[in-house]
Amino acid sequence: MVDAAARRAGLPFGKGGVSPHWLRHAHATHSLKRGASLPLVQATLGHASVATTGRYLHAEPDESSGEYLAV
Repeated sequence: MVDAAARRAGLPFGKGGVSPHWLRHAHATHSLKRGASLPLVQATLGHASVATTGRYLHAEPDESSGEYLAV
């Protein structure tokens, strides 16, 4: 089902392409980037440890935590 949807969307599928795990990872990454709390994403994905969910956090090359400090 995932391969068929990826094929229709013109996305790579199969090994190294779109997969159920890839979709979970994309969901977690985009949710966190758009402001969802880490515990909420942890609960949504069913992770026992917040450390597991933390693996979905990715720093972007053009971002800095300094942007969130009141200066």
